[in-house]
Amino acid sequence: MSMLKGGNVPVPAPEVRVELGWQAAPGTPDVDASALLLVSGKVRDDADFVFYNQAAHASGAVRHGGKRAAGDAVTDTLTVALASVEPAVDTVVLAASADGGPFGSVPGLHIRVLDAASGAEIARFDSRDAGPETAFVLGELYRRQGAWKFRAVGQGYDTGLAGLATDFGISVEEPAAPQPAPPAPAPAPTPAPVMATPPPAPPSAPAQPASPVRLTKVTLTKDAPAVSLTKQGGTAGEMRVNLNWSGGSAGKRLGKTLGRKAMQAMGARGALLPPSGELDLDLCALYELTDGAAGVVHPLGNNFGALHAPPFIQLDGDDRTGAVAAGENLTINLDHQARIKRILIFVTVYAGARSFEGLSATVTLQPQHGAPVDFSLDACTVPSTVCALALITHTGGELVVQREARYLVPEPGVSPQRTVDHAYGWGLDWSPARK
Repeated sequence: MSMLKGGNVPVPAPEVRVELGWQAAPGTPDVDASALLLVSGKVRDDADFVFYNQAAHASGAVRHGGKRAAGDAVTDTLTVALASVEPAVDTVVLAASADGGPFGSVPGLHIRVLDAASGAEIARFDSRDAGPETAFVLGELYRRQGAWKFRAVGQGYDTGLAGLATDFGISVEEPAAPQPAPPAPAPAPTPAPVMATPPPAPPSAPAQPASPVRLTKVTLTKDAPAVSLTKQGGTAGEMRVNLNWSGGSAGKRLGKTLGRKAMQAMGARGALLPPSGELDLDLCALYELTDGAAGVVHPLGNNFGALHAPPFIQLDGDDRTGAVAAGENLTINLDHQARIKRILIFVTVYAGARSFEGLSATVTLQPQHGAPVDFSLDACTVPSTVCALALITHTGGELVVQREARYLVPEPGVSPQRTVDHAYGWGLDWSPARK
C-alpha cells in the first residue's frame, strides 16, 4: 500500500519487518536505517537508540538486521516485535541517515513495512522530495487506543544522524578536538602561611554520566580495502563477524532446480546436501596462531572452535536461511589478539546453488570497542563455490582487517575448503567431513 506524507494505516501484525530501500549507483551515499523508542516524544536513555553500532534494544523488541544488495537495489532492515514493545513506549521512530552525501543523491529512497510472518506488505512510503538532508525520519510506528499504526513522516535533517539522534534526546560522542599547546609555566607563587585549622574536605565527585553513543563506522571498498582495528580502539573484548545473504531471482531458481545434488564438502569425496533445496552458505575461518598452531573453524564435522581457548574463534551455529536478523555469525576473542597471527574468514556454498552467481551478501565485523567494519560482495561472474571474505593479520604491530571479496573456483575433485587453503598458503591436511 503506497502512502502519501502524513498518511497512516493500521498495523495488524504482531511483528513487522521494516525495509529501508534505495538504488545504488556510482557516487551514491551509503544509507543506514535506525530506530528510536520514544516516551512522550523523547528517548528514556541512549539504550533506546537502535542502529548499526547498537543492533538490538535491551527488551529484544527492536533489532537492526543489516543490509542486503540484489543488483542495484539495496535494503537495510529493522525488525519490530510490536507485541513485545514495553508498555511505556508509545512511538518507534523509523529513520535513515546518509554517509558521503545528501539524500538528494540517493535515488529510489523508500520504506516498507511488512508482516514478518507472511511477508505481506502493510505499508510503503516513497520519499520524492529529498534535497540537502543527510538524515530522514521516514515513518513511525505508534500506539493508538491499544493498537499499532504506521504514519508516513518524511521529515529531513541537514545535521546527519548525530543531529537527528540529539533531537530525540540521545547523547552523541563528539569527535576529539585537537588539544592546544600548554601555556608557559607561571612564576612560582609565594608560599601561603600555614593555616591554624585544616581546610574543609572537598565535596565528593559527582557520578559520571554514561558514555555517549558512538556513531562512527568503517565501510571497506576496492579503493579503501583495509582498516587498522588498533587505531580504531578495537583490540579487546569480543568481535562479532556476521554474514547476511539473499538469493535473488537467480539464486531462488538455482535452489529449486538443484534439489538433493551431491557436493564436495571436504577432500576428494563429497558430502550429501541436506534434503531441502534452500540456499545454505557456511561461514568459516582458517586460523594461524603465533605458536604455529593452525586449523579451520566451520560447521563440517562440528568444528565450531572455542572462544576462551585456542583458537579463540567460535562459530555460533549453522543458519540455513540467511535470515535478516540472524545470518551466520562467528566471534573472535580479541583479548587474546596477541596470540593471533592471521585469520582468513571465508564462505562456502553448501547447498541450494551451484555458485555465488546471483547471490548477494554483506559482511559486518562488530568489535566490542571501536567502530564496526562492513562491506558488500561484488557480483560473482565465475562458477565459484568459495569466497574469501576478509583477512585479519598482525601487520607492523597493528591488527588489520583487509577486505578480500575474492571468488575462487575449485578444481575438479578439490573441495572449497582446500581451494581457499591453497590460495592463501595455509598448508593444512584435509580429510572428508560432513554436517
